Amino acid sequence: MIEGNFIVLEGVDGAGTTTHTRILQEALSARGLPVRATREPSDGPVGVLIRQILTGRCVVPGIHGSRPPSWTTMALLFAADRVDHIEAEIVPNMMDGVTIISDRYDYSSVAYQSLSAGDDAVVQWVKTLNEHARRPDLTIVLDIPPEVAERRRIERRRGRELYDDEELQKRLASFYDTIESHFPGDTIVHVDANRAIDEVAADVMKAVRELRGETET
Repeated sequence: MIEGNFIVLEGVDGAGTTTHTRILQEALSARGLPVRATREPSDGPVGVLIRQILTGRCVVPGIHGSRPPSWTTMALLFAADRVDHIEAEIVPNMMDGVTIISDRYDYSSVAYQSLSAGDDAVVQWVKTLNEHARRPDLTIVLDIPPEVAERRRIERRRGRELYDDEELQKRLASFYDTIESHFPGDTIVHVDANRAIDEVAADVMKAVRELRGETET
């Protein structure tokens, strides 16, 4: 059996990665392609813990009271979750011919943890933690102005999360603009996500068709 493709969608919070992961899954499934959508943090045990941290339900003791774990701890947790995600879900499905679409991957770790640390040298450390992570066949970065992403986050917000900081999100947007410089061997396509959903979805599908060597009809 031919191995399935591994596709990743990335971008700042509010860029639409979850929405377009779902749309892409539905579009490929409608064409008869075996496909599975997944996400990071994953639904595995470490991923569940990370989600509890992100929403403030899991904290650690600090000098001035309870606090979220440090960026170093978060980087290690994300790397551990990724290994579990790859071994338990991504690779087994791909070996069965299933195309995997992941809402986020190690690009998010490099972006979020390095900017949280405020030290460019952290990029290489986080990349080293994830050096055995299987590389995607295609990564689609949804580009969006920080102010638009902020408005979307406010509209959908059910509670403040760990990385819901306006200044951090602005720096993340700039980081994602040149994310390929940190992953020179990866196939990365940028898509303007500040448009109607169907227009964005069309460009996402175009990138996937090019990956698969298909011509538009």
